[in-house]
Amino acid sequence: MYIEERKLGKDIKQYLVHSYRDKGKVRKIRKYLGRNLAKEELEKAKNKARMHILELLAELNTEVFLFTLTKNKIKKLNKLDEKISIMHFDPKEWQQFTEEFTYNTNAIEGSTVQRDEVPEILEKQKASGAEELETKGVAKAVNFIRNAKKDVSIELIKKLHKICFEGSKSFAGQLRKVEVVVRNSRGDILHQGVPFSELHSALNNMVSWYKENKNKFKPLVLAAIMHNQFEYIHPFQDGNGRVGRLLLNSILLKNKYPPINISLEDRAEYYEVLQEYQKNRNLKPTVEFLVKQYKKTLSKVTAKQNKR
Repeated sequence: MYIEERKLGKDIKQYLVHSYRDKGKVRKIRKYLGRNLAKEELEKAKNKARMHILELLAELNTEVFLFTLTKNKIKKLNKLDEKISIMHFDPKEWQQFTEEFTYNTNAIEGSTVQRDEVPEILEKQKASGAEELETKGVAKAVNFIRNAKKDVSIELIKKLHKICFEGSKSFAGQLRKVEVVVRNSRGDILHQGVPFSELHSALNNMVSWYKENKNKFKPLVLAAIMHNQFEYIHPFQDGNGRVGRLLLNSILLKNKYPPINISLEDRAEYYEVLQEYQKNRNLKPTVEFLVKQYKKTLSKVTAKQNKR
């Protein structure tokens, strides 16, 4: 914000001005302060005008953790939500989705369990080894979010982690107490989770933001924001990807949307859109990616169901 002065005869009119971008154009909010104000009067008028401008900006913009979205950008993102078809699964379609999601979400993280092995593992009374435990755990977590439809909370996040990894990881359901990094196959660092000292405040801020802003966004956009921010924080020592994708679906189901399966074959693009959010503060690629995954999910679940 800056002071703008305009000469009018012998007088000088003073304004407080703030510039911002909207639809690619620079716009200004200008608040009149007075005429020929002395330094002390000017400072007092400036502080009052500044508060008024901030109130106007709060109505125009929404802070989204790493960046700010204008009303126009929110409108454009919400428009992408309209590209998906809303349908609801019957019990057999839910079984099909659970198997697809369980296979893909574990495979993305390196599981060697094959797609055709998943139904057999889920029918076993007792799992054999960590990968089978996590196969059963993820499927159980899908059933949990399907039926519970709970709002976002730290308790929900920890619960999902515990369901997924109980028996396979000693820290199941526990927030990390160490620093974490994500590396690619060459060992390059792709992302570093928030410092442990900031972890609890980051999660609290994420949950608070959700409660304050959830009604501004369509469900798909809201789920994308929360999923990306969760992955940015990386609150667990391991298992963040799987819990993040469950959290995404929990938000969708809470809003009566069908769930999304992110396919193993699209893993590279999935990582790219996460990087675009984390490095360039760009949410749009994630929402567009999820729209494509939605269509693929619904097509695969209903197609395989029709073959049975």
